[in-house]
Amino acid sequence: MAKDDKVMTDDDVQVVAFKLRNEEYGFSILNVQEIKGLTDITRVPFAPDFIKGVINLRGSVLPVIDLKKRLGLEDTPYTANTRIVIVQYDEVSVGMLVDAVTEVRTISAADIDTTRAITSGTDSSSKFISGIGKVDGRLIIQLNISEIIGLSGEE
Repeated sequence: MAKDDKVMTDDDVQVVAFKLRNEEYGFSILNVQEIKGLTDITRVPFAPDFIKGVINLRGSVLPVIDLKKRLGLEDTPYTANTRIVIVQYDEVSVGMLVDAVTEVRTISAADIDTTRAITSGTDSSSKFISGIGKVDGRLIIQLNISEIIGLSGEE
């Protein structure tokens, strides 16, 4: 078997990798329903600032979260590469605005550092990170979808 031919094991994680500013992030592919081009987003009055608005997806109204605002990153203009990643956690579906979707990657469990993600900061923003995967010399920050969409009032 060639070196590049990797067999996926039960411990491996497949992630949809995407860009926010100059960093690469990822969601588990098990939570991603689809990836959509940028479409009209209807603003919702009195929604938190990270809620960009809502979209109509085949008859369902879905909230859209501006992921850069949610993670406290500086805003950048939308481009032709901007996408809405539709994710589902439990029974909740939400759109996530990202700068660009780069690829679907398989990351070995041994290459995912969860301790650094948990202890990297004492502020509440570290709860959004579930792990940091190392792939081909790159870091892919894995995001905790339940914390990002969990509107528990803890900001």
